[in-house]
Amino acid sequence: MDKLTAELQRVTWRKSSYSGPDGGECVEVAELSGGRRGLRDSKEPGRPALVVPPAEWVTFVGSLKDGGMQ
Repeated sequence: MDKLTAELQRVTWRKSSYSGPDGGECVEVAELSGGRRGLRDSKEPGRPALVVPPAEWVTFVGSLKDGGMQ
């Protein structure tokens, strides 16, 4: 098992605040080493996660806050 796979298995995943209480379509995020973020579908946590570098994460979150991802 490589280091990234091991790290993704031991991190704490948090659900998006926009996810509904019934489960359904939920996105989870985890903080990884080096400022990276992992993103995954909470309905299928065993599937591969998307790993986002720090600069791209900042751009993504900033765009959401500015309403640019509607």
